[in-house]
Amino acid sequence: MIRALSAPGPGRLLAEVARETRLTRASARRFLLTLEQLGYVRSDDRRFSLTPRVLELGYAFLSSLTLPQIAQPHLRELVERVHESSSVSVLDGPDVVYVAREPTQRIMTVAISVGTRFPAHATSMGRVLLAGLEEPDLDAFLQRAELVALTRATVTDRRRLREVIAGVRRQGWAIVDQELEDGLRSVAVPIHDATGAVVAAMNLSTQASRRTPAGIRRELLPPLRKAAAAIEADLAAGRVP
Repeated sequence: MIRALSAPGPGRLLAEVARETRLTRASARRFLLTLEQLGYVRSDDRRFSLTPRVLELGYAFLSSLTLPQIAQPHLRELVERVHESSSVSVLDGPDVVYVAREPTQRIMTVAISVGTRFPAHATSMGRVLLAGLEEPDLDAFLQRAELVALTRATVTDRRRLREVIAGVRRQGWAIVDQELEDGLRSVAVPIHDATGAVVAAMNLSTQASRRTPAGIRRELLPPLRKAAAAIEADLAAGRVP
């Protein structure tokens, strides 16, 4: 229900919410009224929309994590060094969700902040996170995911995507060249916990006009790997700023 109301605009009519959630109008109305009583939804001129209180739900999740707290100083230091935006994300279903970010300048047409979601198949962080999955979990992702072409360069063939992910797993990093958005290139590496499991991914994003893929490997990948290693060391030691 909350996801159905999250689309941009002046709110959704009851019929639209019912259709989006595949509920009857009566059931949808009961849920909406309950959410309204709880303060998560408001109604105006027969349209229902979310209130700022829904942010508490995401904040409660993020505040329970030590990773964003640990990562943020390292992101800041990395951005100051290379002058490109850096982020940390985790995998949630078919998407990556940003849990920490340090921008340097706006290089995308869509603003990015903590909580932003992008399709995992078209992002460097997504491919690093997918490479960290066990094979049965990767198989399930590839079977379920809707591989939408976001640009002409987006890999949407499932067999080809599996090959790309296998390459990321072998080399330990991923570069995505204008597959999420035209003019945007990014490189990502995994963040491991003390057991060696991939728990998050960290990236640097740049404009295609600023750096070639070869330049990214040469100039951005080494400091990115160093920052990720520092985050892993702090995670293992339990050091929280």
